[in-house]
Amino acid sequence: MKNWLIVFISSVIVGGTLHAQKAKRPNIILFLVDDMGWQDTSEPFWKEKTPLNKIYRTPSMERLAKEGMKFTNAYAAPVCTPSRVSLMTGMNTGHHGVTNWTSPLLNTPTDQKDDQFETADWNYNGLSPVPGVPYTIYATTFPQLLKDAGYFTVHVGKAHWGSQGTPGANPNNMGFIVNIGGGAAGQEQSYYGEENYGNKPGIYSVRATPGLQDYYGTNTFLTEALTREALKAIETPISRNEPFYLNMAHFALHVPVQPDPRFIEHYKDLDPEEAAYATLIEGMDKSLGDIMDFLKKKGVAENTIIIFMSDNGGLSITNRGGKPNTQNQPLKAGKGSVNEGGIREPMIVKWPGVVRGGTVTNQYVIIEDFFPTILEMAGIKNYKLVQQIDGQSFVPLLKNPNQTQNTRSLIWHIPNKWIKDDAGPGINYYSAIRKGDWKLIYSLRTGKTELYNLKTDIGEEKDLASGNADRCRLLTTELFHQLKEWKAPMPVEKTTGKPLPFPVE
Repeated sequence: MKNWLIVFISSVIVGGTLHAQKAKRPNIILFLVDDMGWQDTSEPFWKEKTPLNKIYRTPSMERLAKEGMKFTNAYAAPVCTPSRVSLMTGMNTGHHGVTNWTSPLLNTPTDQKDDQFETADWNYNGLSPVPGVPYTIYATTFPQLLKDAGYFTVHVGKAHWGSQGTPGANPNNMGFIVNIGGGAAGQEQSYYGEENYGNKPGIYSVRATPGLQDYYGTNTFLTEALTREALKAIETPISRNEPFYLNMAHFALHVPVQPDPRFIEHYKDLDPEEAAYATLIEGMDKSLGDIMDFLKKKGVAENTIIIFMSDNGGLSITNRGGKPNTQNQPLKAGKGSVNEGGIREPMIVKWPGVVRGGTVTNQYVIIEDFFPTILEMAGIKNYKLVQQIDGQSFVPLLKNPNQTQNTRSLIWHIPNKWIKDDAGPGINYYSAIRKGDWKLIYSLRTGKTELYNLKTDIGEEKDLASGNADRCRLLTTELFHQLKEWKAPMPVEKTTGKPLPFPVE
């Protein structure tokens, strides 16, 4: 009897200790916005407030920046699926080969027709958690590793990792215990509850947001409905004292740019399209504030990391007021471009007890860095992957924002025709590399290089290539040696029927 009692007491003590250790692991929220530009906020991410910063109302982002660290040089890919796959896999776009957005339809490249090139041999079915699916990158996702380690994993909103009919289209196959609204679609059909978010009786649309029947026929905007459902979902692990990961992936600010009636009065003096866009931003910011308030109310705010990020630059071609490619100035161009307007993003990290509030870092990071960073935050080590990752953890930077690393190179590769020819600079068939303050842009169509010093020329207005031949040669060589090593897809020349040779060949 005594022996049994000793065993029982020991198991209670050990079990209690393990439970306490489990509870200490931080909750992690990735708040991912769609198509949000670097300046689509009242919180400045530059040395000064820009005219655009003065238009928008984002008090929750301002609050998050005061409580966390702001990144002024954070990058993603020019379009959505490449960024989202890089995030989930830790791989660069040129490495995983999902170089353009994936169609919901299986085996359907989304490239526009071109006179010079045929479609590159890219992974147009997206990301797959299982091997053998044609035109996919097979990889281990970090949500799966979090789930395996005991995290309660929740996905809310836009997924857009794989085409319908592939395992990657379903967040439940990617490591998420709960999926709210995520699938193969890259955009919503409608933001309006009155329109059932695009779910019409008897008519199926892949872009209609699923799983929100409770809000059909109401005046609940999609951003609000997703937020409410996210809070319901994380209440379960909070009540059990379990760590959770929330992938809060809003459809906003993606087209169709429909005004959120709750905020339209704030923007009466703007162009109607710009006013509608601004309401989407303010609604997204309200969502962030609601989540932060909920965490505080539940007593878990001090044990919850919040990472704020966008998947690509702001819209600048269609569905905006004014002249195309001016909506992100002083940054050049916007979504779809390898210029700064298409890839530089607003990023903030709040980590209570680790990150000092109100800090700023100018060190550049890129979206594949989130993979190793989140796993390090969760204390997950020695994990096994089927892929080789390219991302680097920025946890050391969070602990010391003054760290600098100017020898690392960031790479972008879009061997695709995303949209019509005359859309804007840096769009269609471009690769780019940033190393330190220098950025080289290479046109796959013409072989022309552009060179900019971002420290002195954030708007990429002064091309320094002609006076820096050696630097251009070194950066071009490094860029394409790496792409060749990754076996990155290249556009196919119509005249030869073969992929365009890497310039280093």
